[in-house]
Amino acid sequence: MYRSLFPLDIVAELSRLQRETQQAFDLSPTIRGFAGQGFPALNVGSTPQSLEIYAFAPGVDPASLEVNLEKGLLTISGERKTPLSNMDGSKAALHINERFSGRFHRALTLSEDADPDAVQARMTDGVLRISIRRRASAQPRRIEVN
Repeated sequence: MYRSLFPLDIVAELSRLQRETQQAFDLSPTIRGFAGQGFPALNVGSTPQSLEIYAFAPGVDPASLEVNLEKGLLTISGERKTPLSNMDGSKAALHINERFSGRFHRALTLSEDADPDAVQARMTDGVLRISIRRRASAQPRRIEVN
């Protein structure tokens, strides 16, 4: 790419530098959000009674998932295999591969009111839902005034 030492349009040159800097640090947003956040994509929310975590993992076999909770740290790990492994290697050529495949690991620190004895995990249509009940002592309650 040819670049002049004296650009005619300084705004265009600054825009180009900003784009290159974002690409270098992988900070440019994409349709899937900011790059480099990891797989699977997570949605984390809460209700007064529970913490809700949704991990979007299409193409992952539920038997390959491992969900652990230890000392307030929730980990999700597993493997998504590539469908290209079924292709005949001698005659097949891969031209574009935009889908993540391989081992993955995500970790979340949970709030102190999460009850490690009340965790449910269910995979439906490529979405792993993890529901963690809050401890009873952390539940909001109304106190009667006498």
